[in-house]
Amino acid sequence: MGVNAPLLYLVALASILSVAGYFVLREVLRVRAQEKVIRQLQPRLSKGKGSPQEHYELGSVYLQKRLYDQAIVQLKKALEVAGENIPPVCNALGFAYFSQGQYDLAIRYYKDAVAADPGYVTAWNNLAHAYEKKNLYGPSLEAYETALKLDPQNAIAKRRSDSLRKRL
Repeated sequence: MGVNAPLLYLVALASILSVAGYFVLREVLRVRAQEKVIRQLQPRLSKGKGSPQEHYELGSVYLQKRLYDQAIVQLKKALEVAGENIPPVCNALGFAYFSQGQYDLAIRYYKDAVAADPGYVTAWNNLAHAYEKKNLYGPSLEAYETALKLDPQNAIAKRRSDSLRKRL
C-alpha cells in the first residue's frame, strides 16, 4: 500500500494540473481572439471607415474586457452609422450603462431595444432588472411578465417575477 501512495499522488497531481492547464489555455485563447479583433478593427474604425457591424463587434469585445467607456463609444458609433436603432446594439449599450450603475441610461437603451424588436426577450429581462435596481418594482414586474409571455420557460423572468410579487 505504501508503494502505491506516491503513484496515486502523482496521478492526482497530474490530473489537477491537466484540468488547470486546460482552463488557462482556454482563457489565453479567448484573450488572444479578443486582442486580434481589436488589432484588426481599431485602426480601421479610428479612420471613420467602419460598418455598424464592425463597431458593434469592437464594442462587444470592449464589453467582454469590461472597458465600458470604450464600448459605449463604439456602440453609439454603430447606431450613428446605421442611422437606426439596432436591438442588439441598444441592448449592449444598456448593459454597458447598467454595468456602470447608470440605470436611467440603461433603461433608455433597453427601451430602445424592445421598441425596435418587441420580441427581444433578453432586452425585456435586462429592462426589468434595471427597473428593479431603481426600486421601480411595478414596471420591473411588467417587463418580466412581458418576457414570460414571449418565453414561458424563461427561468430568470420566472424567478424574479415571483420574487417581486412577494414584495408587492
